[in-house]
Amino acid sequence: MSAERDTLLEVDGLVTRYRVPRGVLGAIARRPKETVHAVEGVSFTIATGQMVALVGESGCGKTSTAQTVARMVDSEGGAIRFRGREITQLSARSLRPLRREIQMIYQDPYESLDPRFTVRDTIEEPLLVHRIARGKEEREQKVREALVRAGLSPPELFIDRYPHELSGGQRQRVAIAASLVLDPKLLVADEPVSMLDVSVRAGILALLDGLRKEGMGILMITHDLSTAAHFADRIAVMYLGRIVEEGPAREVVRNPQHPYTRALITVVPKRDPREQTTPQILTGETPNPIRVPPGCRFHPRCPIAEPQCSEVDPSLQRPRDAATPDHRAACIITAPGPSADEVGPDGDGAPHG
Repeated sequence: MSAERDTLLEVDGLVTRYRVPRGVLGAIARRPKETVHAVEGVSFTIATGQMVALVGESGCGKTSTAQTVARMVDSEGGAIRFRGREITQLSARSLRPLRREIQMIYQDPYESLDPRFTVRDTIEEPLLVHRIARGKEEREQKVREALVRAGLSPPELFIDRYPHELSGGQRQRVAIAASLVLDPKLLVADEPVSMLDVSVRAGILALLDGLRKEGMGILMITHDLSTAAHFADRIAVMYLGRIVEEGPAREVVRNPQHPYTRALITVVPKRDPREQTTPQILTGETPNPIRVPPGCRFHPRCPIAEPQCSEVDPSLQRPRDAATPDHRAACIITAPGPSADEVGPDGDGAPHG
């Protein structure tokens, strides 16, 4: 991370768990209470003007991490500091001003917009909720500025339309405009292009990249490693609630040090057909997050697992073959070091959870 950038968000040892309802029959039968271990000891930072991508397959905890950071879901452990302020335990009343500074973009633009609202109504609503603009004329000006900033120009062509009159890409831009109208400092984008046609994805990603260059911090949630490699400054690869590799985006993609990251990269299409690699298909399904495997949580599917992998829960350490000092992986084979039980998942000397 550049020393010239101010730290915007610090996530330290974040833990998010969900209780599984037993139901009436389960309570009568006295079945044990179960917990989904969605996020277990996740740590990362985002600076102003920086995009950090959380990458991983469905169910790995990416969205739970994003929702916890935005305080839509309560954490069970760890700390979240925004602009140096601890926000983990803030009340709903104290969170209200923070909502203006941390905004979220959802995956499905078809579900995130109210079909009864025009584009003007959708973008104007946050201004009314937070009581920002004083009059109708000021609100109108801010709505138009947000549309232009989101790439919907001239705004007159879109401002009176309803969602069903827009394309998928235009809907997502309206959703982004509704976030930008509050002038946030941090944007949490949860799979913002996965529901869009390939032809319009580049435009939305370029828009987010432009916002990053303007100084906005962006947390990008994606399963597409190629997208993360092209646009993000840093990549954190998640597996079963834990970050298993993180570092500068190009370094992680060009020199992956965790077997899971390597498997993800092998299925990314190459530009040059002569450079195609054989995809590494992982065997088995992702383990149940209610019953996380002992030791390394990836070892049941790992192609290079050794017997000790089922016993040692690795912490994030600098791999032997890393080219940069801030590249880390949680693997006792490629990055040997103390276990997570000794120094915590982040390898910082403080066990979490």
